Formats: sequence, C-alpha cells, structure tokens
Amino acid sequence: MSVRCAWVPPTDPLYCAYHDEEWGVAEAEPQALWEKLVLDGMQAGLSWITILRKRETIRAAFANFDPEKVARFDETDMERLLNDAGIIRSRAKCQATIDGAKIFLDMRDKGEDFSHYMWGFVDGKPLQNSWASLAQVPSKTELSEVITKDLKSRGFKFCGPVIVYAFMQAVGMVNDHTVDCHCYEPVRNAGFDINQT
Repeated sequence: MSVRCAWVPPTDPLYCAYHDEEWGVAEAEPQALWEKLVLDGMQAGLSWITILRKRETIRAAFANFDPEKVARFDETDMERLLNDAGIIRSRAKCQATIDGAKIFLDMRDKGEDFSHYMWGFVDGKPLQNSWASLAQVPSKTELSEVITKDLKSRGFKFCGPVIVYAFMQAVGMVNDHTVDCHCYEPVRNAGFDINQT
C-alpha cells in the first residue's frame, strides 16, 4: 500500500484521489489558479473535505469559474447563490468571488497574467521542502504573509496567510509532501518552471 501524507484519511477515496492526483502538482493555468484561491478562501472556518465534497456544485454555481461570467453576476445571481444548499452560502464569500473575478480580469487587461503573477513569488519554480513528518509542516510562512499583503492590496479577500499557504501547497508552489509519501519524489522531480511554459 502506498504511503501518503498523514493528513489524508486512508479510507476516503475522494481525499486520496485529491492528494494523489492534484495536491502539490504544479498548476500553470491562470483560471485554475484563481479557482483554487477562491476555493481555499471558501474553506475559511471549515474543513477542506467540506469544500472538496461540494467542489462540483460550487463550480456549477459559479459558471465553472469563468471570470468573464462571474464578474457579471448581479443581485439576482447572489440570491440564487445564497439559496443553493450545494455551496457555501456566505454572502461575504460569494461577493469576494465576484469581486475577485473583476480583479482577475483587470489584471489580465493590464497585461498581468495571474499565473505569472502568483508563480513570480517563487521565481517560477516550486520550493522544495523535506519534511519528515506532518508536525514539521508550517501552516503559514513569511512568504505567504508577503503574498497575502499583495493580494489584499489588489482587493482580493479571504486570502490570509494560512489560506495562501494552503493554496501554495495545493497548486505546487511548494512541495510539502512528507519525504515518506509516494508523491514526494514525483513532485520533486517534475521540473516545473513557469518561465518555460
């Protein structure tokens, strides 16, 4: 049986698949990165498995995170969202998503690619850690504090340093698989560099 990071419930196939196939794998697509930042923000005060189980419903509610469509959401859309039991029914989180879509588009229209923006904080390549156990893995870092400050200066919300660090782990900006995990070496050896994409 493959060894996984200790935070993964071994009997939960959804969680195992997320860990094995997504978590820590470098993501280069701008819209996918924005979606993940939104989902991590929606996790605030909740468990990640809650978001993971609702992810497809959330995607459907937010037009598959197409920023062009989400940016045009109005109060009718907000009422629809707040009445959708399949998502996180928080007006503040829904509004932050709509506003985030507008910021994403504004950055794009000014020639700033969201992917290059985010990956620029790590010079385009994943940071490689070598944690022996889950207890060593931080919940936030000085870098996640820096990124949070920059995101908030642009108007993004629900992006505190803990949320940002979880985002960095998930999208592969940092390799926080523990060294005994079967994903550690493949992620470490992937050779991702945003500057070559």
